[in-house]
Amino acid sequence: MWQYILEEEIEVPSIYLAHEREVFKRDGMLYAASEFVTRDDGDSDPFTTSVRYRTVGDMSCTGAVASAATTLDEVVAEIAATNITERGETRADDRVTEAAMEDRKVAGYF
Repeated sequence: MWQYILEEEIEVPSIYLAHEREVFKRDGMLYAASEFVTRDDGDSDPFTTSVRYRTVGDMSCTGAVASAATTLDEVVAEIAATNITERGETRADDRVTEAAMEDRKVAGYF
């Protein structure tokens, strides 16, 4: 998908490119430090670092990845070099239970 976006010169929202953001670490994933995301006892203290979002969703269940990719060329190179899927690296619900997203649906999340 990213290769296609690059080749077709499709403009993407800046959140997909690396930028400085205050985050905290939970279970190896970076979450946005925000009043809308409840921190747990085991979470790190918030810190500022360069991150980008490989997918965009609700900040309570979508993580960022450490990244310096500020152009589409750099994003494509970064993704080509990783062994972790975008969903696997950034979807927090998958780390809770296999049915976490389905549980959210039942609870009226969608």
